Parts: sequence; structure tokens; C-alpha cells
Amino acid sequence: MDAACCRTIRENRPWRLIEGRIEEVTSETILKKARLRPGEASVLIGGPPCQPFSKSGYWHRGDSRRLEDPRARTLEEYLRVLEDTQPRAFLLENVAGLAYSGKEEGLRFIEEQLEELNLRCGTSYCFNLKILNAAHYGVPQVRERVFLVGSRDGTEFVFPEPRFLDPAGAKQLNTVLESAQETYRTAWDALEPLSREGLSEEERSETAPRGKWARKLLGTIPEGENYLFHTERGDGEPVFGWRRRYWSFLLKLSKNRPSWTITAQPGPAIGPFHWDSRRLTRRELAALQTFPPDYKLTGTLAEAQRQAGNAVPSLLGEVLAREIHYQFLGGPRPGVPRLLPAKARQEPPAESLLPFPFDDDEIQRQLGKDTPHPGNGEGRGAQRRAERRAERRVEERKGMSDL
Repeated sequence: MDAACCRTIRENRPWRLIEGRIEEVTSETILKKARLRPGEASVLIGGPPCQPFSKSGYWHRGDSRRLEDPRARTLEEYLRVLEDTQPRAFLLENVAGLAYSGKEEGLRFIEEQLEELNLRCGTSYCFNLKILNAAHYGVPQVRERVFLVGSRDGTEFVFPEPRFLDPAGAKQLNTVLESAQETYRTAWDALEPLSREGLSEEERSETAPRGKWARKLLGTIPEGENYLFHTERGDGEPVFGWRRRYWSFLLKLSKNRPSWTITAQPGPAIGPFHWDSRRLTRRELAALQTFPPDYKLTGTLAEAQRQAGNAVPSLLGEVLAREIHYQFLGGPRPGVPRLLPAKARQEPPAESLLPFPFDDDEIQRQLGKDTPHPGNGEGRGAQRRAERRAERRVEERKGMSDL
């Protein structure tokens, strides 16, 4: 349904593509396009939109609408296609919030629907579930998502063990993750080949910081840090209140660590930003998501960011696909993934900081004025929501009295 995504797929791959909303595409159309009959497909892979189950929903509304959100209907459509096509295996990806304790209605819905599907079709679909951090599998990005993998005959899927470990916790965790053989791939591992090529004029133009805070302060924050550097508990100047902003506000990559999660629609001051104090190029976004080297994200930079931020890292997709091929479809035992980034040469020292803009009037007015966050449920957003609820109660009572 996303025209920009469809343009990118057509630009890169000769695949048979259906452009449209899944609610309006019949399973028969999908099978015809794939030249398959029910039961012939090896695997169904999908990622129903994650917004109904995401943390951002909690931030904006105090909770998310989850199954009441119209976008959650895509779960129903995924299961409809599963029943109509009956592949030998399936994979479903979503944000970790799908499996949050006390918030498992999405999982319960999937389990109930599979039980009914099996009764109707005589199949034995079931699944195993696991929250995976992409960095544990060689992706140069910390990104947690939940994966459900199942088979038509009821064979249980065994998730691959992590191979890569956080170097900061390696000594403490090596008895827990004994299978881990290497430390995390880093942002420098992913971006070093591109750093040798430099930026084109177009890339310099479209990656310049936007928004007042990014333009004024990004260059004064060390790599690997965020706006907390400029709070009363940081080493910079007290521009912001402690924990008053998103963690990703003015967040910069560190060369010796994986990237933080690439988001689909960041605001002008939302990172991660490059350690050169600029936005990431589309080539850098693709590299941090371990897209194949020949893959090009088309459209504007905002469209490219949305495509990258909504994607499963290609390397993690490869790891899981190899395991599904091996465990369910008779394929070879998985070896070293083709998309694993190579270790780069030693990273250069951290970039120098720009002087703090004390002469900026707006910065001067802000210094020391913002207070630390008062605690869970007591921030400005929570207060505004409480005020709106109180106003609605007053209006409801007034309406009742009028009756």
C-alpha cells in the first residue's frame, strides 16, 4: 500500500508485486500472482503494522489502543492469508510490545485464530515466540522485535542462539550466552566503507540538521551521547531538564557501539544522528539495516528513512530464513550469513566538539529553566491528559444535568 516502498522494490528486484491494501487483495489474487496453489508455498512472511503495540503509543496516550486500533486488522488479514494459502511454515514479526506482560491480547488472538484454523483445515499450525535483539546476530544496530515462527505440521521452531555479545557486558554474560563467539558489530563496521567514499553534494544538502535544537546543539554533544549531556547531571550546559525528552532526542552514533534503533519517522531533533553532527544518508541507513550492498532506497530522504525504519534488518531476516529452510524445508545447516558486515579497521578518535553557543538568545533564555522529570505519571504530558479527562468529566456531568 506504500507507493514509495513499491517503487524501491521495482527499482531493485524483478519480483511479482501487488500494490494495494491487504484488506482489498484476495488470497486467490496472491496465489495467482505467485503461480501457486493452496499448500504449495514454503513460507508466509509478514510484519503487520506495529503501531498498535508500540511504546510510542504509551508515550502519546498513556497506553495504546492495541486490538482496538484499526491498524491491528492486519493481524486478521495475515491469518486470513495463512488459512487460504496454507504454507508449510510462517513467520510473523512485530514490536516487542506485542508480548508485553499483561498486554498479550494480540498473542491470545493469534493463538485462538490458529486453533480455529486448524479445526477447519485439518492442519497443526503452532508457533514459538522470541524477542530478538538484532545486535546479537551481527546487525550493527540495537533493535528488539518479537518473532513468531511456526509450521503447518506442528514441528516446533528452535530459534538460533545469539552469536554476538555486548563487549561492555561480555565478562558477566559469557556464562549465560555461551554460544556467543564475537562482540557486537558496530556502527563503524557498517559505515567505514562509506566513509572512504565521502558525501556527494546532494547528500551534504539533504543531511544537514533540521530544527532549532539540532542546528544549534548537535555539534556540541559528544558522539554516543544525547540531550542528557546538556542537563544539570551532564557535563554540558543545563539547557534541558533531566529525562524531559525522548532518549533519542539529539542522540548521536558512537563509532565503537552498534547504532541505536533506526526509526521510521523521526522529528527534526530525533536521532540517531551521524557522529559528524548530521542526519544519516540513505546509503548509511541501508548499511545500518544490513540491506544487500546493491540495494538502493528510492524517493526523498524522508521516504528512505521511513522504509529503512519500518524494515526488519536484512541480516536478521537471512538468519531466520536459513533456520526455517534448515528446520522445516530440508535445507542445509546454516553457515556464516552472507550479509554479515566485515570487521572494519580501528575506528578513528572521537570528533571534536563545537563551542557552546552562549551568544544565542534563545539558548540563554533556556539555560537553567527546565526542571527534572518529576516521575512516572507526573510529567507535563500526563498532566495535560489528566486535565483533558477532567474537562471531559465536567462536560459529561453538565450534559447529564441538562437532561
